[in-house]
Amino acid sequence: MIIPKADRLQHVQEYYFARKLAEVRALNAQGKQIINLGIGNPDQLPSTATVDALHTSASGPQSHGYQPYNGIPAFRQAVADWYSQVYGVTLTEAEVLPLMGSKEGIVHISLAFLNPGDKVLVPNPGYPAYSSAARLAGAEPVSYTLSEENGWLPQEQELLQLVQEGGVKLMWINYPHMPTGTEATAGMLEKLVAFARQHQILLINDNPYSLVLPNQSPLSLLSIADAKDCCLELNSLSKSHNMAGWRVGMVLGNPEYLATILAVKSNMDSGMFLPVQQAAVEALQNDSAWHEARNQVYAARKELVLELLDTLHCRYQPNTVGMFVWARVPDHIADVEAYLDELLYEAGVFITPGKIFGSQGERYLRVSLCVSAALLEEATKRIKHHTLQTINHELK
Repeated sequence: MIIPKADRLQHVQEYYFARKLAEVRALNAQGKQIINLGIGNPDQLPSTATVDALHTSASGPQSHGYQPYNGIPAFRQAVADWYSQVYGVTLTEAEVLPLMGSKEGIVHISLAFLNPGDKVLVPNPGYPAYSSAARLAGAEPVSYTLSEENGWLPQEQELLQLVQEGGVKLMWINYPHMPTGTEATAGMLEKLVAFARQHQILLINDNPYSLVLPNQSPLSLLSIADAKDCCLELNSLSKSHNMAGWRVGMVLGNPEYLATILAVKSNMDSGMFLPVQQAAVEALQNDSAWHEARNQVYAARKELVLELLDTLHCRYQPNTVGMFVWARVPDHIADVEAYLDELLYEAGVFITPGKIFGSQGERYLRVSLCVSAALLEEATKRIKHHTLQTINHELK
């Protein structure tokens, strides 16, 4: 390069999956036929009505121009109706800002509210984008600890200590939690809202997994009393409606906060494609039977993933939610990432190491449910064969 990269990239690395999936593609190009259990990329179809709505709208001559930066009214109203029906949260259209996937919202929020030197509380383990977005905004991510011992929930005493050190402006939570699959309770969210109000922190819940294998009624941070004063929520149709590649998300909350985010967003894009918005309106009307059918597929796959994890002698919680299973690797395996690379190269099975979600994930791995039952059975078969070969080799 004839110029150096920006200073803000000194502590921002290429997204792990961008690098690792390139590695997987290279192995496939060599004929390895890798089974990818690494990412949450839904392989089931959106509803037929959703796809039909996309096609119908895209066939219209008026559908291909620029759209409003804050989305069409029909989409905003459909989101508000969905939140009322599913989460029991009353929203006006002005409290809904469509996003091209909630991942862009993480960056937009960070750029909208953070100044260089501000601190951001991020979960460890947690989605790496929270820390990366903070650094891109010139802010400092500060980890708070989630552990198996505390049920993967924030601990009030630690949060208080981190806030007392000064400079904290924003806090990310993600419930149902990725990667562990832990659900929040209303009581926990109430405590966090009170904490955010007391310490003047903007609290944001990233909530894309609440409709995937839930154990309880879906829960929104915005259902907590007075949450709109100090909270935002991100959601998306990627996981809940099998629309990951469509890039349809939203941020929800007080219109003043959304107007601030829109000041960033409107300089980054020129509005969401109209047929996608109109198809999303249709998707948000999917009935409970459609969601139950999707979850039945995931539930059957989860049983096969648990069998795979038993083969690996991993420890896990069977009643977690979402489209992943989080598991602790046996203590005798010294280097988890090296062990999983061995499975990738020798058994042809890609599994995500927990360390990419933070130091608290060091002894863990994550398996996706977004793979057919046949491939999950094949993955277990390959791992058993690899294990047998390893034992035979050691005995020689």
